[in-house]
Formats: sequence, C-alpha cells, structure tokens
Amino acid sequence: MKFKFEGLIIWQKGMDLGEDMDKLADIFPKKEIYNLSSQVRRASDSVALNISEGSILQSGPEFRKFLGYAIRSIAEVVTCLHKAKRRKYIDDINFEKYYKVCFDLMNMTIAFRNKIK
Repeated sequence: MKFKFEGLIIWQKGMDLGEDMDKLADIFPKKEIYNLSSQVRRASDSVALNISEGSILQSGPEFRKFLGYAIRSIAEVVTCLHKAKRRKYIDDINFEKYYKVCFDLMNMTIAFRNKIK
C-alpha cells in the first residue's frame, strides 16, 4: 500500500534534498541555529511537503499551485546556499553539488507541473 505521491520521483528527490540540507545545516555556526540553519531546513522540507499535499484530493489546477510552492521553496534553498557560501560555511564543492541538485529538481518539477491539466 502506497500513497500516490510516494511514487513521484520529484517527491523522492525532494525528500532527499530535505535530508541533505538537514545534514548541511549541522555544520553551520551555532549563531545560525535560529536563522540560516532553520531557514534552509524549513525550505528544503517544504519541497516534498508541498508535492505530497498537492497530490492528495486536489484538482489539476490546485496540484499545479502546490507544485509552484515547491518550486519556490527550491529557489529559497538555492538562496540559502548562496548565503552559506558567502558566509564561508560551505566550500565551492558543496555549493556546486547542492546547487546542481536544486537546479535539476526545479527543472523536473516544472516539467511535471507543465504536464498537469
């Protein structure tokens, strides 16, 4: 038995993004616990949360709206990554790695959203 959203690759990748950002936020300085660490965790968790919420008992246009929220949350994660890089909490290698994950997930989510009527 499975929920419909569990089979969606964008949901699975959104779940992975949330876990990756949770681990990444652990290396941020303690002063960021209520600021950037919290923000990147909430934004990244919001991706899978919006995909799942939008997929259950929603019309096509309503699901598209929730996918839009997920896309905006990915953009928020990218901005958090830029902040972390500028503050020297992450190196270029980690920035590029997670930036690509976000870029790919955003494009996949946009493509999926465009197929929903």
